Amino acid sequence: MSITFTNDVHGLNVYLVGIKGTGLCAFAEILLSMGASIRGSDVKERFYTDEVLEDLGISVLPFDKANITKDIDLIIYSAAYKPDTHAELLMAKELSIPIMSYPEALGAFSENRNSGAIAGVHGKTSTTAIAGVLARAVRLPANILVGSRVPAFGNRSTLNMGNELFIAETCEYRRHFLHFKPRRIVLTSVEPDHQDYYPDYEAIAAAFTEYLCSLPKGGTVIYCQDDKGAVDVWTRAKTVRADLKGLAYGFDARGDFRIASYKLLNEKAAFTLAGFGISFETGIPGRHIALDAAAAIALCSSFIAEREGRRLNDDELKAMAEALAAFSGSSRRSELLGEAKGILFADDYGHHPSAIKTTLRGFKDFYPKRRLVIDFMSHTSSRTKALMDDFAAALSDPYLGKDSIMVLHKIYLSAREQADPETSGYLLFEKTRKLRPADSTFYFEEVMEAKPFLSSILRPEDLFISLGAGDNFRLGQALYNEMKNS
Repeated sequence: MSITFTNDVHGLNVYLVGIKGTGLCAFAEILLSMGASIRGSDVKERFYTDEVLEDLGISVLPFDKANITKDIDLIIYSAAYKPDTHAELLMAKELSIPIMSYPEALGAFSENRNSGAIAGVHGKTSTTAIAGVLARAVRLPANILVGSRVPAFGNRSTLNMGNELFIAETCEYRRHFLHFKPRRIVLTSVEPDHQDYYPDYEAIAAAFTEYLCSLPKGGTVIYCQDDKGAVDVWTRAKTVRADLKGLAYGFDARGDFRIASYKLLNEKAAFTLAGFGISFETGIPGRHIALDAAAAIALCSSFIAEREGRRLNDDELKAMAEALAAFSGSSRRSELLGEAKGILFADDYGHHPSAIKTTLRGFKDFYPKRRLVIDFMSHTSSRTKALMDDFAAALSDPYLGKDSIMVLHKIYLSAREQADPETSGYLLFEKTRKLRPADSTFYFEEVMEAKPFLSSILRPEDLFISLGAGDNFRLGQALYNEMKNS
């Protein structure tokens, strides 16, 4: 059976293995909106996606090979599971039911639409979420798929406004993005990451170059001129594919999407783009958010230019500016939890030294009078080991202020790796402590062990930030709830 995901999938019986994952949950919603019948399976642990699936009326079963029946037309599985070991996928093979990984399914879906991909080591989620609210503001008939929960999407990860266009966040890990079939790619950043798969910069740069070169003839690359890796990969791709069209954005770019001005005032950032006579405003900390917004504006502009042969008009620019000003971010991306007892609580997913430095500087710029109290949990042994010195430098950035406090924990291990005896969260702590002011850096092996200490030192006008791709966000939520309810 050939699955093409055309606009008519009515009656298609789809089963999703790992349906609680952000990507699969969002994809389930898109397919459901198009008429497919959806059910799936996952672990018993409860996630925010449980509420989304319940609201959609999608049944979620515990993993069991008995769930797999002959009436299923297609099984889509999370890349976290393997077809040769997972009981349900083994049963699907026994019953000759077609199976696809989530990246493969996303690629098949993109192939039948005018698709735009967001790619890069950093900035994918925010850029895609902003592109969604801007596309809605100018009424583009698009499906949007983001790798995080977005308040502006009704606390979901997808926005369904039509099936002509498709804008999606695409992942570089294990070259998953090569399944995607876009006509244009936004390239936010390229630098070493996922060291368990890409041993060095050359390896990851080659993968991104291959992705750009997979574009059809005359495809468009919207790249960040401020990012050395993005410029390098664009240059490599252009050398191989002279037909590709390049559209640069950023503070260092030339053309319409150069950020011509950037100002901070009253916990807001205002910026202008060289090609348009309007000011844009965002309430999310960091110059990188202005970059993400510029990329999203360029992407929407590219769609409109292709569909209608024209530039953005004044009404569309005004609608975009209003949508951006109202945009409150996405889950775990410079997310403000709230303020209690004069302490502002925030959470961010930043788990790479570059992202950490950019994110924390953004917070400090927005809230210069607040003392930063930061709880960081490193993610994966391979990344921590390869970038240990860079992590220590980012966490000891003098820009954070001499009064800043840093708390670290054990490494949050990925399900795909084993602990490395040559590295640890404590080793990162020791390296960081040597670079920071005396008595400003602390270590607690387990996340929640730090709660009594933090409760005792937090004071009015502090900004507490849980940072990283581990589970230390629980600590920030617990502290906020404690302060709010006491």
